Amino acid sequence: MAGGNERITKALKEVWRRAENSLCADCGKPDPDWASSTLGVFICLSCSGIHRNIPSISKVKSLRMDHWDDAQVQFLAKHGNAVTKAIYEAHIPIYYYQPTYNDCQVLREQWIRAKYERKEFTEPGKQLPYSDGVKEGILWKRGRDNGQFLPRKFLLSEREGCLKYFTKQDAKEPKINVKIDVINATFQPVKIGNPNGLQITYLKDNKTRNIFVYHESGKEVVDWFNAIRSVQFHYLKVAFPIASDNEIKNRLTRNFLKEGYMEKTGPKQREAFKKRWFTLDHRRLMYFKDPLDAFAKGEVFVGSRENGYSVQKGLPAGTQGNFSWHYGLTIVTPDREYLFTCETEDDQLDWIAAFTSVIDQAMTPQEYAIEAYFKFKS
Repeated sequence: MAGGNERITKALKEVWRRAENSLCADCGKPDPDWASSTLGVFICLSCSGIHRNIPSISKVKSLRMDHWDDAQVQFLAKHGNAVTKAIYEAHIPIYYYQPTYNDCQVLREQWIRAKYERKEFTEPGKQLPYSDGVKEGILWKRGRDNGQFLPRKFLLSEREGCLKYFTKQDAKEPKINVKIDVINATFQPVKIGNPNGLQITYLKDNKTRNIFVYHESGKEVVDWFNAIRSVQFHYLKVAFPIASDNEIKNRLTRNFLKEGYMEKTGPKQREAFKKRWFTLDHRRLMYFKDPLDAFAKGEVFVGSRENGYSVQKGLPAGTQGNFSWHYGLTIVTPDREYLFTCETEDDQLDWIAAFTSVIDQAMTPQEYAIEAYFKFKS
């Protein structure tokens, strides 16, 4: 820490070392080494960049490299992460998604702006743009066949328990009308090629359908995301009246466990391996020709170890299909083995870890029903 006298430097270190300040106040990343001299919070480098974009609210400085004066250090000592969070995070709705350092920029930026700039969580019962059970507006949606993004009207309704979209502004009938309990939403800026890209998935005839959307406004697309979570939360509260709020919160939108390219071969295991994009959504392993396809070419159910599922490193001896990638893995199910190859060893180990995390979990009654559907279908 350059500059400043020893007394100030020592006082700054003491505040910095408090347990409450050991994680970034905004994303939870360990060992933050920046702080806001106007808010009194300790934050990581990444979040400090977002704070820097709202200079009227937050002035940030490096704890290691910048000069801190006595008044600034005293301000940090009086505040810190615990006191500031008690003010700015006092009334966060249970369904509101609080991002971590693993989440994308738009989620983290809108969380920080919601807290400090818009002060959305400082008062109880505040009317929020995602909390009144209905949301209507335009999102740019990718065409299923031509890949073009075109403006489409979306309508989310808690009363009807559904999400609709319309191909024309004045259309009477929606193109789709999806029940809220089969919807998932996850931010996919890299895959969609837009910093505000959102992937909405839903089940249709027990198959997954993907819709890719974005909005020019980061605030608007995050409001849509939290509106979906809000409507889902209230729907599930009615559907499962004895479930706790936290149990219901854990059933709201989820990020995929892992995505990426692998090669796969067919059930006879003699055909050439083909490169496909894979998405592991808990117990559903889906594969696509293109990452932005609306429908999967196929889906594999991944059950639990106690029900005869396992993942093994490598391919069975004597595998005949031609493959260009050499880091294999095998998913064993009660009915057959699925063979995959990965481009790198790191990819192989990451996929094995993701599959293991699913296989090690006991299956729920609903998942037994899904497994039965997959077996019937095959």
